[in-house]
Amino acid sequence: MAAPPPPPPGRARFPPVHAYDASLRPHRTAAADLDGTLLASSSAFPYYFLVALEAGSCARALALLLAAPLLLLLYTAVSEAAAIALLALVTFAGLRVSDVEAVARGVLPRHYAAGVRADTWAVFRGCAARRVVVTASPAVMVGEFVREFLGAEVAGTDLETCAGGTRFTGRIRAALVGERKREVVQRLFAGGDMPDVGLGDRESDHDFMAICKEAYMVPPDRRAPRAAADSLLSRAIFHDGRLVRRPDPAQALFALAYLPFGFLLALFRVFFNLMIPARLVRHTYRLTGIRLAVRGTPPPAPRPGAPGSLLVCNHRTALDPIIISVALGRPVTCVTYSVSRLSTAVAPIRAVALTRDRRADAARMAALLAEGDVVVCPEGTTCREPALLRFSALFAELTDRVVPVALEARQGTYYGSTARGWKWLDPYFFYMNPRPGYEVTFMPALRPEETCGGGGRSAVDVANHVQRVIAKELGFECTTLTRKDKYMKLAGNDGTVRKAGARDDDDAAKKFA
Repeated sequence: MAAPPPPPPGRARFPPVHAYDASLRPHRTAAADLDGTLLASSSAFPYYFLVALEAGSCARALALLLAAPLLLLLYTAVSEAAAIALLALVTFAGLRVSDVEAVARGVLPRHYAAGVRADTWAVFRGCAARRVVVTASPAVMVGEFVREFLGAEVAGTDLETCAGGTRFTGRIRAALVGERKREVVQRLFAGGDMPDVGLGDRESDHDFMAICKEAYMVPPDRRAPRAAADSLLSRAIFHDGRLVRRPDPAQALFALAYLPFGFLLALFRVFFNLMIPARLVRHTYRLTGIRLAVRGTPPPAPRPGAPGSLLVCNHRTALDPIIISVALGRPVTCVTYSVSRLSTAVAPIRAVALTRDRRADAARMAALLAEGDVVVCPEGTTCREPALLRFSALFAELTDRVVPVALEARQGTYYGSTARGWKWLDPYFFYMNPRPGYEVTFMPALRPEETCGGGGRSAVDVANHVQRVIAKELGFECTTLTRKDKYMKLAGNDGTVRKAGARDDDDAAKKFA
């Protein structure tokens, strides 16, 4: 009988990860590779592409995409280090360090978190004494995700800087592959007690795996089950960036190639529907490829002796008040705490700024409601995830005619919101999606006993009640996060221009990623 064929070279020395026995010892240390090991995909190209696009430009992202065949040739025919050097040069050369750090903080973690393998994460997370990720990717790219979501130290490729450390040159000091990974692990565990567990997925990981007490190979499987979001050590409630999907080469090519056509389509959708009477726009939306689903019973139109309603909605994109107007088939007024002259000039609906003076705002709100319906988004900023930020209580102090409205936006290619980008483009990016959509659910108006005036409830109680009602309808989670939390996370500021006497009650907000 013929002997079985030998195992493939490079994989005979280490058992597969499913052979790991987590019950041997409760406290262990671990060192693991990232791409292909902790992440299901072995390709880091999508993350470089995101940096090139979000911290650079469309032209830089296109250059990186065009270089993809050469990168693949270098990786297979020359070395992994050569491919990483070219990736870093095209992606980082000339970029500001602060811009790359902002992308690493606000854009990349969501995409990394969505690709974590369930099996290797279970092993890695079980090594609670100490976890170290050793990766060929630049440390500036992966550090935020690894520390916050995996609870690990990170050792990655270092990039050279210039101009006093404010810009990247595009050159790497040394690609962290092969023997260099082993040297880094030995330095991090300098006490002589090497990691209990080593995890890798390719031959260039064998050097550091060989010095671990146990080591396991992670078999390639792009379809491996992903770790549940709540099993990671943090959550991407807030994130930035225009691309909805992870930009694998095919998706990246589509996102860039479709961009000019999508912008022309957005212009047509915007300006064509501006010329249509409000009562008919819902139907022309369908003709131009915009899906709008309206559920529930809209409040009756205002008439003499019966003023309009205050429509209180969650905030998904800057288009929320416009979409509600389309769903109602009549004009509305949007109230906010700040409004620019440009927004006022180009908006198809009226936008009115409140002053935060209760008496003046109450009088203004009464006048606006006498004219028609008013829309307010008490979260104060958009949130992309299935979660509601804390509702400001100011709306509950101004009127008892409150109608909760639940909104959900469907965006398949581009996000119509941003924290660091050009906000005036937000509506256009939403309409650039091939098949954008909105779901609008009108809910019953608050009963008198649920309001401040009729029921004697506090404004905070009313705001929390409306938040819970909308969250239940959407299947979302209520949080105490605020606009300040979002902008501190994504942009490094509180997202507001403070006025004298403005109330700041954000200090007790719960912190999430």
